[in-house]
Amino acid sequence: MSEIRNIAIIAHVDHGKTTLVDNMLKQSGTFRDNQDVMDRIMDCNDIERERGITILAKCTSMNYEGIKYNIIDTPGHADFGGEVERVLSMVDGVIVLVDASEGPMPQTKFVVSKALALGLNPIVVINKVERADSRIDEVLDEVFDLFFSLDATEEQLNFPVLYASGRSGWAQTSNTTGTDLKPMFEVMKKHVKAPKVDKTAPFSMLASILTADSYLGRILIGKVYSGSAKVGDTIKSIDLNGKLIETTKLTKLFGFKGIEKIPIEVAEAGDIVAVAGIEKTSVADTICDVKVENPIPSTPIDPPTMAINISVNNSPLAGLEGSKVTSRMILARLEKEAESNITITLTVSEGGENFEIGGRGELQLGVLIETMRREGFELSVSRPRVLFKKDESGKTLEPIEEVVIDVDESHSGVVIEKLSLRKGDLKEMKPSSGGKVRLIFHAPSRGLIGYQNEFRNDTRGTGTINRVFHEYQEFKGEIISRRNGVLISNSNGETSAYALWNLEDRGIMFVPPKTKVYEGMIIGEHNRDNDLEVNPVKGKQLTNVRASGSDENIKLTPHKVATLEEILSYIKDDELIEVTPKSIRLRKMFLCPNERKRASKKQ
Repeated sequence: MSEIRNIAIIAHVDHGKTTLVDNMLKQSGTFRDNQDVMDRIMDCNDIERERGITILAKCTSMNYEGIKYNIIDTPGHADFGGEVERVLSMVDGVIVLVDASEGPMPQTKFVVSKALALGLNPIVVINKVERADSRIDEVLDEVFDLFFSLDATEEQLNFPVLYASGRSGWAQTSNTTGTDLKPMFEVMKKHVKAPKVDKTAPFSMLASILTADSYLGRILIGKVYSGSAKVGDTIKSIDLNGKLIETTKLTKLFGFKGIEKIPIEVAEAGDIVAVAGIEKTSVADTICDVKVENPIPSTPIDPPTMAINISVNNSPLAGLEGSKVTSRMILARLEKEAESNITITLTVSEGGENFEIGGRGELQLGVLIETMRREGFELSVSRPRVLFKKDESGKTLEPIEEVVIDVDESHSGVVIEKLSLRKGDLKEMKPSSGGKVRLIFHAPSRGLIGYQNEFRNDTRGTGTINRVFHEYQEFKGEIISRRNGVLISNSNGETSAYALWNLEDRGIMFVPPKTKVYEGMIIGEHNRDNDLEVNPVKGKQLTNVRASGSDENIKLTPHKVATLEEILSYIKDDELIEVTPKSIRLRKMFLCPNERKRASKKQ
């Protein structure tokens, strides 16, 4: 077998990881010269391609001048940090990719801290050096300061640096324009150690990624730590405590070539392989020879910080758009998700009708719900809430996030004011690229729920905000919510342009004309802080006098359209999101006004 290098690429969202991997694959000869290859090859999930982000960690492999490089493309968003934590156990080195203008961002810090703690030596790549606003020397200093603050060893601080343009497909060891990625392959060969493995010991591998295939079923991907195994061998799997999970025959083995899985006969120590046909084994379990007794240690995963409740859709429009509407179907799908994604937790209520899903943030939970609705599910989803915990003395602790904000100086005042009201502590304020100001806060997760929309309005869409889990701290006290009330439909039917036009002075509409609505459904935001029941289906009274205008001539203000994550952070505790394959509706938990009054009095 050729020499092996196992490497993860880690960086903040949108710093160019996936584009760089595309060009590495092309220049290593993985694709034929005449092969038609789409951009961002590694983002094969529909939601990933639509949003331009990486959600799932993926393994690819390429051969370059006799060396086999197994490259793991990792998510850049903090909500999917659990994916990163798992795959770091498979690699022997990391490429830390940093934007030449933005510099190291919160997610960079989060993942680098995990990599340094595992003793992995980094290669720093300053990407997008051709940008007009690049500040290469300052960014390099910021990277060194970051590593130093994370207690990097002397060897880790002595990192090699590459200057690259991932989009143009070149990298250089000096700050000059290059022609290809050969210098990057040479640096990886020299500075990333070959896997430390025992080829003579019995076979053992750690399952780090669980995926599903419509033909092959469950597929476990991981690194072989010792020995070798061939198709037909009898193997077993054990959990982290050494308890036997199952014993089975090894029926299907796969290696990687580019982004494709190719059947292989033998899995050898040091390589990253995929195993299919194993029914009960999951992530963090050890697949091994029947003689092995001790499991491979696995990195503990940070716990979820946020939770939502998912239940059956019970609105008057339930069952009209989805094919999967029962609690049994929803539970089976959530159990499958919790098995493959170890950062997700699942708790089932006593009656089995309500499911609490714990995760890292609104984006991760939003992506799960969006995936399920595309699969045909109908759901009712509650407002996210943060997960508290108790310390040894019984004090309540809550998750605190590090918030990095880049805004124009004229907007910095209102941002500081709003985050102070949400119990945020300003830790640092300094100039940033493009004439902006960078503000760094430590703020409670619960105070940031619903802030994204407010931030966008306050900064006129010019600011950027990035969040990452920092630590648990003592409860910060009550946070006053300032959201306006909502407009609630008091009738069933179809919205009319005439009715919506008459309601425009009451607030912002969420629905256009000819939308099906029902009693208790939220159709807009009220201008005031109280909820208001309105009739959005009322039509114009017809008379025998010819009118000078008609409904077709009514000019309506465009209704507000929001993403699922924005809606998740918008709703209050007494509201739900009705999610179907075709619609996302907001509604009150209790549709009948009398029931809402009774519930309000009880509170």
